[in-house]
Amino acid sequence: VDDHGRTVLRAEAQGGSSGLRCPLDLDPAAQPWLSWSWRAETPPPAGARADALELDDSPARVVLAFDGPVDGLPLRDRVFFEQVEFFTGQRLLYATLMYVWDGTLPVGRVVPYARSGRICRQVVQSGSEGVGGWRFFRRHVVDDFRAAFGEAPGRLVSVGVLTDADDLQ
Repeated sequence: VDDHGRTVLRAEAQGGSSGLRCPLDLDPAAQPWLSWSWRAETPPPAGARADALELDDSPARVVLAFDGPVDGLPLRDRVFFEQVEFFTGQRLLYATLMYVWDGTLPVGRVVPYARSGRICRQVVQSGSEGVGGWRFFRRHVVDDFRAAFGEAPGRLVSVGVLTDADDLQ
């Protein structure tokens, strides 16, 4: 949509989630910086927090998926990946790093997903501050990946955006 002469992606979620993912093939060591902006017209719902499955709503997320040796992952993660593929038809990749707007947790907190440590969220915005205005971010993806997973990232194979309102609505 047009936002004062600037073309932006508009996503809405009411009782569900809405997202867009784009494939790519990028070496994050060669291009480690990611910049984006987002704006939400409403804050995260009261009590929303990325560290609780039943409270995990967020008005904005940027989702990065990385390739790597899935066969070397612990059995628990491989079983989870197989379950996701069976039920959704989508194959999870080696690791997913999400930058999230959380309702409660402090900026900088890294939260592993309860069902798999191969999906981590990093809080880059928290609470209701900044609602209605554009917020600009610049992150060093390699450093953030190391902080979340304790290793260097493989190839960045997709980037996406997501708004999620299926838990507290």
